[in-house]
Amino acid sequence: MPPRKKKPADQAELFTASTPKEIQAILWKAADKLRGSMDANQYKEFVLGLIFLKYVSDAFEERREQLAKELAEEGIAEDRLEEFLEDQDEYTGHHVFWVPESARWSSISANAKSGNVGEVLDQAMDAIMKANPSLTGVLPKIFNKDNVDKKRLAELVDLITDARFGGSDDKPAQDVLGEVYEYFLGNFARAEGKRGGEFYTPSSVVRLLVEVLEPYEGRVYDPACGSGGMFVQAAKFIEAHRGRGHKADISVYGQELNERTWRLAKMNLAIHGIDGNLAARWGDTFADDKHPDLKADYVMANPPFNIKDWARNESDPRWKFGVPPRGNANYAWLQHMISKLGERGTAGVVLANGSMSSQQSGEGEIRQALVDGDMVACMVALPAQLFRTTAIPACLWFLAKDKSPGGVKGQKVAAADRRGEILFIDARDMGEMVDRTERVLTDADLAKIAGTYHAWRGTTSAKDAGEKYADVPGFCASADLKTVQEHGYVLTPGRYVGAAEAEEEDAEAVAEKITRLTGELYELFDKSDELAKMVREQLGRVDV
Repeated sequence: MPPRKKKPADQAELFTASTPKEIQAILWKAADKLRGSMDANQYKEFVLGLIFLKYVSDAFEERREQLAKELAEEGIAEDRLEEFLEDQDEYTGHHVFWVPESARWSSISANAKSGNVGEVLDQAMDAIMKANPSLTGVLPKIFNKDNVDKKRLAELVDLITDARFGGSDDKPAQDVLGEVYEYFLGNFARAEGKRGGEFYTPSSVVRLLVEVLEPYEGRVYDPACGSGGMFVQAAKFIEAHRGRGHKADISVYGQELNERTWRLAKMNLAIHGIDGNLAARWGDTFADDKHPDLKADYVMANPPFNIKDWARNESDPRWKFGVPPRGNANYAWLQHMISKLGERGTAGVVLANGSMSSQQSGEGEIRQALVDGDMVACMVALPAQLFRTTAIPACLWFLAKDKSPGGVKGQKVAAADRRGEILFIDARDMGEMVDRTERVLTDADLAKIAGTYHAWRGTTSAKDAGEKYADVPGFCASADLKTVQEHGYVLTPGRYVGAAEAEEEDAEAVAEKITRLTGELYELFDKSDELAKMVREQLGRVDV
């Protein structure tokens, strides 16, 4: 028996990997070898395009096996079996992309070592787009370029071929591939630094928006959708609370300005089995609204902070609360989202902290109009370092068209009447550091913030959990509009929640610490004076 060929190191590791997380790490390490002279944006499309290709092929083969069993049970003759197995309607009718034979992963893998793997992959992408109109212009055809190391590309194809995407915990291949896609998106955002924020929002922030809004059913909209993370998390929320079969209870609508990011979002939704309307092309939300007639039940977004160069039109009908300034689009985003809300619509928006208090260029007047119009439901001050891609402190705005008892969609019970009130939550001390530069909100943090909002709003989930709202000094407070007016319409939570109550022994310890530190500071002042005197004496001895 001839000796078995030794697997490359990465493949050997892959075969010993026992969890999806280990597979993700190994694939990332292998893919990173291909970076070379490739542009970062191109590299991202390159790797995620391969993962998408593996997904559509796996989904196709899964449906093919299922179809074969169905045909066998129906007694179809073997000589006619292939004809039925190649019936495109049998796949697209089950929400599975049709994959032509040359684009199937088995064919790609067989030709990976032929020396023309780049050409094989480009042709596969082209074939899938031609067979599936919804993917037209979405998939990258960048594998046969001169700057691509074909040897390493073939090795990566082998690794993806050998990966046990089912995992050890019996997760469906679609779920594991979806996790791999999200893992790579997060790593690319970190690798690209500030530019990574254009397509990726930290997962704990996305989860917080979704947990607060509870989008169980209806239309979900994101006007700056990036790579589609809000939609994916909304679908996960529904699956976690109501099961996989209810994912179709929401319909998603989005828009993205960047062409490459729009493609990533289309692939991301497809990998997660989400039918989404991201428009036929990318486009500027302000200059070319792709969903002009949409009225959404939920709006979730992390638009770019403080953008100066935006398509401003003073006569735009969206500016019902005031014309946003030319130098900052924050209040343009808020008003655009309000214009998209249905009668009981709610929105969660990530914005820079300055949006809560700015008085420049009429922003204070717009904020006053939003508050007086009772559009603001809740403000959340977020901790620092949640966003690796920007140092700008951030907050969450939660908006609501209807804060009356019947104003919450999909509720089994009447909610609390919160007309004329705003909930303020100060979460700046929450979260934990995962490394020196990045903080994440823990599951407990998310539950506390979302639970506080639900208790304040009196929603079904809060009543089912027996939660009742009460102000907590230093963390949360419900303020009426008169109080907000007295604070000059500034919406910074710290102004309303006050300081946390300290126990007496803690207060004594703080007093003792202040006394000790004050004494140490005076000692340092004395030493500073002595050193300054010595320096002056030495300088006086220097001959000029």
